[in-house]
Amino acid sequence: MTAAALEVGDVSVRFGGVVALDGVSLTVDRHEIVGIIGPNGAGKTTLFNAVCRLIAPAGGTISYAGRSLLREKASRLPHLGIARTLQGLGLWPTLTVLENVIAGSPQRTRLFADMLASPASDTRAQTTEGHAMSALGELGIADRARVYPGSLPHGVQKRVVIARALTAQPSLLLLDEPASGLSSAEVEELIVLLRELRTRMGIALVEHHVDMVMAVSDRVTVLNLGRVIASGTPAEIRANTDVSTAYLGQPVAHA
Repeated sequence: MTAAALEVGDVSVRFGGVVALDGVSLTVDRHEIVGIIGPNGAGKTTLFNAVCRLIAPAGGTISYAGRSLLREKASRLPHLGIARTLQGLGLWPTLTVLENVIAGSPQRTRLFADMLASPASDTRAQTTEGHAMSALGELGIADRARVYPGSLPHGVQKRVVIARALTAQPSLLLLDEPASGLSSAEVEELIVLLRELRTRMGIALVEHHVDMVMAVSDRVTVLNLGRVIASGTPAEIRANTDVSTAYLGQPVAHA
């Protein structure tokens, strides 16, 4: 384990009598991509919600960089180096692309309060805007900073969402279905982007686009009915019969 690693140990989540996660364990180290796949209802997003403190596990441990997250508030996670995207876009239509990205900054509450209270916040505002523009530039969409997201193609809006997460300058990035709704060309561009981001952070990737997960991940964990049924390299997952059964006998991915 590196100093900046996520470790989930034997985590269970229950909603009333429904077991959503049942003894799930996984790790994500810095400079690796871990794909998390499984059929609908497998518990993938529930796992992210548990890591991000949006729901409380019934049992198990969750730690990051050796620090337990179980007593942390969700609002603290960006300050600890953890950023997440959601399944949907979640962009505010009345804010520009730049304003949407700034809204993802861990300092946004303080920044907006200072902007109303004192001109002394100018330096902080400029720094935050600089981080936001840098993230947009990294995603290749800095030229869209002053437009409204509703005028952009879906694939570009997806890039705005990732840029917003990057303003936290995370060492761990949790991506929830970043490839949904993307064209084949956009998926290929996303793979290139994730490989570049991997050079400076760990990435956990929940995704239904299995071929994309297999192409970009160092390791893959497969969930079914709240349990881990397989974990290994993409080649190992392709050859696993339990995984094939979970996907109704269909091939997991092209070789």
